[in-house]
This record gives sequence, structure tokens and C-alpha cells, in this order.
Amino acid sequence: MILKEEKPMNKEDVLEKVQECDVKFIRTQFTDTLGIIKSWAIPVEELEGAFENGVMFDGSSIEGFTRIEESDMMLELDPSTFRILPWRPSAGAVARILGDVKLPNGKIFKGDPRYVLKSAIADAEKLGYSMNVGPELEFFLFKLDENGNPTTELTDHGGYFDFAPLDRAQDVRRDIDYALEHMGFKIEASHHEVAPSQHEIDFRFGDVLTTADNVVTFKYVVKSIAYHKGYYATFMPKPIYGISGSGMHANQSLFKGGENAFYSPDSPNGLSDEARYYIGGLLKHIREFAAVTNPVVNSYKRLVPGYEAPIHITWSDSNRSSLIRIPSARGKGTRVELRCPDPACNPYLAFALMLRAGLDGIKNKTDPGEPSNINIFKLSEKERQEKGILSLPADLKEAIDEMKKSEFVRSSLGDHVFEKYLCSKTKEWNRYKEMVHPWELETYLHML
Repeated sequence: MILKEEKPMNKEDVLEKVQECDVKFIRTQFTDTLGIIKSWAIPVEELEGAFENGVMFDGSSIEGFTRIEESDMMLELDPSTFRILPWRPSAGAVARILGDVKLPNGKIFKGDPRYVLKSAIADAEKLGYSMNVGPELEFFLFKLDENGNPTTELTDHGGYFDFAPLDRAQDVRRDIDYALEHMGFKIEASHHEVAPSQHEIDFRFGDVLTTADNVVTFKYVVKSIAYHKGYYATFMPKPIYGISGSGMHANQSLFKGGENAFYSPDSPNGLSDEARYYIGGLLKHIREFAAVTNPVVNSYKRLVPGYEAPIHITWSDSNRSSLIRIPSARGKGTRVELRCPDPACNPYLAFALMLRAGLDGIKNKTDPGEPSNINIFKLSEKERQEKGILSLPADLKEAIDEMKKSEFVRSSLGDHVFEKYLCSKTKEWNRYKEMVHPWELETYLHML
């Protein structure tokens, strides 16, 4: 049954739906600080009580949450996120529902990534703005080995927009599309991407909280359907050397009074001052929150010259070598595309930082400068310096160092998330730094 509600479902709608669709189990879900889905199932008989009293769990086991002496946490279910899993049997069906993490007494837990985004949304509303986001998520489909473990063995040698026989995994992508549509997604594009075994599925933009929930759901669906079909789907930014990596371009706009605040029919390029200032805010703060939009060591293997990923902190109304691009649509479709995020990020934290950076630009009337309409990759380092063009952090360590000294990121995330996130990322970098990697053995072992 396709779920296409005209309005968000409430508790009564969900309780009716589980009876109508013979749902037997509900998978309650949320993400930890790093964006990893956490889930456990409850029988449908417990659902009404869970709506009333929440679902208790041990927060000390969750990355970035609480200490063991403060372990009791509660998940407050959000009925608007209820979805039946279409790849499960229809008889004795299984559903999924997201929630907000709270303290046992029902008070806000400031370490919940969903709360961080809701807080940013509330501050935007005080200024009269609502944010829409349309993400473009890329991923790879690889083969499984004989034991069902993931490999990096390619499933095809197709390229951008290729079709069968080059795109041999198109049937898997089609099944993913169908599953997403059954769960209420409105698919706008689904195609093979530029690298072999790489795919992209774009779904319709929406309000920022719903979109962040949808990103979490999207990754869950893609991985589940792929595995059921004998493939492994990965959102790792750069799984294979020498080919393009996977990004999550974020198209964003602000609306005010029902109108797109980024559009001005009277300006030469159709962009309002608010749009320009919003761009200025993103450019000003992007180095400070790159550790969130590009959160893993591997993220920075994607952000290198030669593979279409942006490196330099500029904006353009046409140039894809810039960090920020303004797509050609105007009117309600006017939007700002931030091209550096990758799908490894926690969407709640990433979207919250984008929104707050843009609002900071609007409040302070941050001038983004003139658009850069040249291919920045063709400039020499000296030419970039002369033009004052900065670059994104070169690796996770540089991104961590930028974030550590950022009062903007601390205030945007709150002390709890800021400190827990940095602690986790610092440990990750130190583990990476201590490892001996295959490249080192290949390069040095035979000659030293």
C-alpha cells in the first residue's frame, strides 16, 4: 500500500494504519551523534503505550550521548515518520518510526541531533523564515562475496546516465525507487552516475526537518533493498581510488510569507540580497563546519582535484568548479546548492549548520563577493592566492582543528554535541594516523 498522506499522520492515524495493514512489529529509530541509525523493535501491542510514555533505552551505549551513570534515556515517537517497510511480507508487516530523544523526565536532551536541527528551525522561524532542502545522494552498489560480506567488486562499467547493458544494477535501483515511493517519497530523478557502479536518486525537496528524516530513511532503504537483492550499497564518500566519489549536494532555500526569499525579479541575476548574504554566511563558515558536512577520513579523498568535487571556497551562478552553485531556476525554484557535503554526514547536524550559517550571513549582511565564473581548477596556486580564494580543509585533522576554534559551530550545536562530536572525530583521526596502510607498504617496504 502506497502511503501518500496529504497531511502528516498523527497518533490516531498510525494506530488505525497498523490494524488496517496487519503490522506486527514497529522498529523505533533515531541516530547517534555521528548519524548512525539506532533501532530496536517493539510488538504492535506496545505501540499505544509507547506513544503515551515513550520508549526507554540505555543511552550510555550510544555514541555521543551520556555517561554510564546517566544512562536512562527515552525516545518520544513522532507519528509523522511512521512508514511500513515494503520489502517485508505484507502479512505480519513491519513498520518504522523515528523519534526525539528525551531525558527520562521528558525534558529535552540537548545531545539529540534532531533537537539540534529543531532548535535551528525555531530560530529561523523567529526571523520569519522556513528552510527547504533538496539533497542529491550518490552511492555505490558492490557485489557481496560468497559469505555475504561486502566487497568493492564492481557491478558494471557504466557511466553518467548509462542504461542496460552497461548499467547492470538498474533493476536494483528500480526496486529501491519503488520502495521509496511506497514510503511516500516523490522521486525526481534516478540514474547511473559518472563512476562505474555509482548511482544517484534525487527526491523532491521539502521542509528541512522532513528532509533530514528522509535522508536517514533513504540510506536505510537503499542498504536494505540492495542487500535483499544480493548487493552491498555504500555511502562511503570515496571507496575506490581513481574514480569519482559520492557526494550529497544540498539545494537549499528560505521562504518567507509563502514566497521564496532568495528570488528577486528586479536584480540582474534574479537573486535577492538575502540570497547573497546567505551565500556569504555559508562561505564564511564552511571551513569551520566541514568536519560535519565531510565527517570521515575518507571524505577528504573525494575532495581532490580532477573528480568534479569542489575544493575552493567560491560561488557561481553557473560554474560547477565552485563550492556553491546557483542553479538556473528562478521564482519558487531559486536555490543555493552547496556541493561539498557527502552522504556520510549526519543530516540533522549538517542541515542545522547550513541554516545557521546562512542566517548569520543575513543578520550580518555578509557580502559573498562577485561570483566566480572561471574554472578554478585551472588557476595556479599563486593566482588563487592573488584572488583571495581559500580552500576547504585538506584532511579530517585540519577540519577538526578549524571546528575546535569555532564559536559559531559550538553555539550552533550546543556544548554537549560540540564536545562529544569533536572527541569522537579526534579518536577517529588518531586511529587512522596510527595505522600502517597498504600504500605505505607498497611504496616503502621494498626500498627501505
